Amino acid sequence: MNEEEIISIIKEDVWMMEILKTVKILNLPDWWVCAGFVRSKIWDTLHGFNERTPIPDVDVIYFDPIEIDEKDEKKAENMLKSLIPCIPWSVKNEARMHIKNNIPPYLSSIDAISKFPETATALGVKLGERDELILAAPVGIMDLVNLEIKPTPFFTEAKGMMKIYEERIAKKNWKSIWNKLKIEQN
Repeated sequence: MNEEEIISIIKEDVWMMEILKTVKILNLPDWWVCAGFVRSKIWDTLHGFNERTPIPDVDVIYFDPIEIDEKDEKKAENMLKSLIPCIPWSVKNEARMHIKNNIPPYLSSIDAISKFPETATALGVKLGERDELILAAPVGIMDLVNLEIKPTPFFTEAKGMMKIYEERIAKKNWKSIWNKLKIEQN
């Protein structure tokens, strides 16, 4: 599977496209729907699942270094909830998330995605100006399509981050859902 096939799989999913079209309405700067939204769809496809695996939330990120108040995130989240109430929306401005994560500031949403814990989760999709589907995979798609869970380079290099990675792997228990996964642990 390559990036074009991932894009095609998402384009064919009416539910995913409705979410992307809805987020685009907000016109957030440097926005992406990311992480499990993309990863779970691809893992479901590679496992031959006919039904979508429920995800705990739909992660929407954006990058606005001017308006960094958490209230702005909640305002966007509430707008999305008013448009599609059945979706568990989670909206974060990555221009402020470095403070919460106690790391150097991100430069953009894609920079933030590159610093997500797992390579298979470091993904985002959005609709461009002409509604073309755009995939961001700053650490690549190979681990995703090979069903391998590994820490991103940021997590292997930054002090103390591997503990967070390993705690997430234990908590998420993804292998109980997608049994073909291969998980890298120390």
